[in-house]
Amino acid sequence: MLDLTFDTPKPKTIAGAKHDWELVIGMEVHAQVSSNAKLFSGASTSFGAEPNSNVAFVDAAMPGMLPVINEYCVEQAVRTGLGLKAEINLKSAFDRKNYFYPDLPQGYQISQLYHPIVGEGEVLVELGDGTARMVRIERIHMEQDAGKSIHDMDPAMSFVDLNRTGVCLMEIVSRPDIRGPEEAAAYIAKLRQIMRYLGTCDGNMQNGNLRADVNVSICLPGAYEKYQETQDFSHLGTRCEIKNMNSMRFIQQAIEVEARRQIAIVEAGGEVEQETRLYDPDKGETRSMRSKEEAHDYRYFPDPDLLPLEIEQAWVDDIAASLPELPDDKKSRFIKDFGLTDYDASVLTAEVESADYFDAVADGRDGKIAANWVINELFGRLKKEDHDITESPVSPTQLGGIIDLIAKGDISGKIAKDLFEIVYTEGGDPTDIVEKRGMKQVTDTGAIEAAVDEIIAANPAQVEKAKENPKLAGWFVGQVMKATGGKANPKAVNEIVSRKLSS
Repeated sequence: MLDLTFDTPKPKTIAGAKHDWELVIGMEVHAQVSSNAKLFSGASTSFGAEPNSNVAFVDAAMPGMLPVINEYCVEQAVRTGLGLKAEINLKSAFDRKNYFYPDLPQGYQISQLYHPIVGEGEVLVELGDGTARMVRIERIHMEQDAGKSIHDMDPAMSFVDLNRTGVCLMEIVSRPDIRGPEEAAAYIAKLRQIMRYLGTCDGNMQNGNLRADVNVSICLPGAYEKYQETQDFSHLGTRCEIKNMNSMRFIQQAIEVEARRQIAIVEAGGEVEQETRLYDPDKGETRSMRSKEEAHDYRYFPDPDLLPLEIEQAWVDDIAASLPELPDDKKSRFIKDFGLTDYDASVLTAEVESADYFDAVADGRDGKIAANWVINELFGRLKKEDHDITESPVSPTQLGGIIDLIAKGDISGKIAKDLFEIVYTEGGDPTDIVEKRGMKQVTDTGAIEAAVDEIIAANPAQVEKAKENPKLAGWFVGQVMKATGGKANPKAVNEIVSRKLSS
């Protein structure tokens, strides 16, 4: 059993009920494996292709067609397991899960019920209030995705697109360790972050590449602790599963709505029925889909067309050796090596592309200054234009060049922002731009002193006021900066103004 003995947040309670009810949540996350081919065929997995154009004979369940395992999909599942600090099972097996849907041509789904490829793991979920919870992973298994039924193209008929049929999914099953809607969203976000760092799933929820079934139940205070001690699920309330959630915002809303529904039933003297439900965001309610099936309802049995999957420890070790630096480790390094705050490090490591961008900018430079420019100037501008870091017109080399010019004293902070704007909108090498446009900072103290003398001579009354109140010296600094087009070295201007006014 994994160690959960660290500071954890208080569980979510539902206001407005007769009793204090706590939430218990477990999640089954379906993550589409990043692979060019499907789990058992060579058909493409590209999104947005013409309907039924990415379908091999085996995907369409043509007679006599046999599945052939895609080794890369297996590798991706192992890589994900290692990234979640999970046990890798050297022997696993595929089963048939039998049920009928129009978009499931075989009449069954090839999955891994009894012998999954990945065993127990863990995910550290950090919350906004500085607390954290360790969510235990029960298992990760590989399975085929189904196709897609389309009901809005004709008033009398439905259509089926089999492009997604046979695409490899990793089903990541958690223990019921999540205690509130915000934690559920944070858990999904953390899984997505880890898999994007690993390159095993792109995490695109809009395209359905990452979706979740959310199991929600309610219990009285103290019941969850008894479950933790005994691992006896009878201490927890009857759970209902909310299917196919592909939005973190809707996941939070659905959990809240479903919890209130269950509380109302129990407090009215009824019993919650275990079932599968759907969330309707327009009506703000969950509605019954079907009674919750158990394993025997699907008539699972070993797939006779696939031998047990056996992998070697040396192969797993090679995959482990190739893992990239994961988000928690990268965040710790940013804090330690660059002196960043926890918040800044979290922002920079939220997406793997952002972390890589910052790493390149900060290489050999002051990390805090680099973080300030990346977060405040670059991210701020990108957000304003609704772009992400992959669409940045400013490369790490260009932004690093601007920071270098500041460090050498060639430009001031104000000029740097003007330079950033030019690079952002027009491109170009920062050093060349500074030279060609005459943006270089004036460091000649003789020229600065001449400008200060001219301003002082032209404003005798202001000089007298400044001698009585030294705080007014800032006015002279501003006038000198204005007269030099903002190119004068601010530090030199301040020193000369202060010396002139005190003489």
